[in-house]
Amino acid sequence: MANTPYPESYYAASANAVPPRPALQDDVETDVCVIGAGYTGLSSALFLLENGFKVTVLEAAKVGFGASGRNGGQIVNSYSRDIDVIERSVGPKQAQLLGQMAFEGGRIIRERVAKYNIQCDLKDGGVFAAITAKQMGHLESQKRLWERFGHTQLELLDQKRIREVVACEQYVGGMLDMSGGHIHPLNLALGEAAAVESLGGTIYEQSPAVRIERGANPVVHTPQGKVRAKFIIVAGNAYLGNLVPELAAKSMPCGTQVITTEPLGDELAKRLLPQDYCVEDCNYLLDYYRLTGDKRLVFGGGVVYGARDPANIEAIIRPKMLKAFPQLKDVKIDYAWTGNFLLTLSRLPQVGRIGDNIYYSQGCSGHGVTYTHLAGKVLAEALRGQAERFDAFADLPHYPFPGGQLLRTPFAALGAWYYGLRDKFGY
Repeated sequence: MANTPYPESYYAASANAVPPRPALQDDVETDVCVIGAGYTGLSSALFLLENGFKVTVLEAAKVGFGASGRNGGQIVNSYSRDIDVIERSVGPKQAQLLGQMAFEGGRIIRERVAKYNIQCDLKDGGVFAAITAKQMGHLESQKRLWERFGHTQLELLDQKRIREVVACEQYVGGMLDMSGGHIHPLNLALGEAAAVESLGGTIYEQSPAVRIERGANPVVHTPQGKVRAKFIIVAGNAYLGNLVPELAAKSMPCGTQVITTEPLGDELAKRLLPQDYCVEDCNYLLDYYRLTGDKRLVFGGGVVYGARDPANIEAIIRPKMLKAFPQLKDVKIDYAWTGNFLLTLSRLPQVGRIGDNIYYSQGCSGHGVTYTHLAGKVLAEALRGQAERFDAFADLPHYPFPGGQLLRTPFAALGAWYYGLRDKFGY
């Protein structure tokens, strides 16, 4: 049977040691079968186990193999489309409920880290950096919007103040969110997996779901076994493939690229990011970066639509890093990798139920670290019969990409090109 290892990345190279997990090789019965051991699946499993469910998790490769173990490691609140956009789309009542949940994911992460003693280099503080006056105006509006929904850990940064936070000459200002922050993302996933097992949950690695037998008592088939369950949670996101065709039709895997420098040393690291906050700029095709626990710079950006792997990731991302930090021109890049996230046309997550017993959440659209932890709680609530928050997500309107799967990639790339030009010329 094929054994899929982690891709080469800084996260895989610095992951905490964990015991190997077996592949499923027989028939098992459970209350809930979770497909995917990324953040959505692990968060769902934890909340369900804490409420007395018997849970079995199937992972096609290894825990955190997908976006959960490859992302930029930033705890960023709200959704890829903010609450005001949601409000215009669905009205104030539904938006109020979604707005109240927009800042919950980060709290869940911190609660998990504390409760289960997860070693993942958790740091507080995230900065949104404005390159233009127009972007700064947007941040001022965003602060008012978030405060309207009770989120008050925010500080606007003028040009002088942002220079105290990040040694980059590009920015005219920014906004600091102290409930934001950053983590070693793979170690967070590994710690959550250990928490699942500590509560009696079972995780099978190298066990891809190849077929779902739908019905009153659904069965998930793997190459060498099957899981009979009362409920299924589909949490494969960009790595789900065509297992559930109706989910694939309204989403598109996209790749993002990340590089990590050699260790910078305490002095240089302190000059670049004196308070050790993470940073993302306000462009549509944004750049994001932060320091690791051993004082490397993780820098990411760019999108490849259709999830192709670029031939030379460093050639794409290093110029972006040097534009922000020309002082790193002689610094070596130790790691470069890509990973996929799942984009929806609305850039809002897709949550729902197929039949009576198959639940899903997907399509974080590049904004998944906090949302996926919230999604696990919302899915667990729905299985317990508390569906109000689940329904608030499930009722969001979603549409297939124009032209179907054949044309979704060029249409999305064309849209990104347009917004990239707007970023470039400051519109």
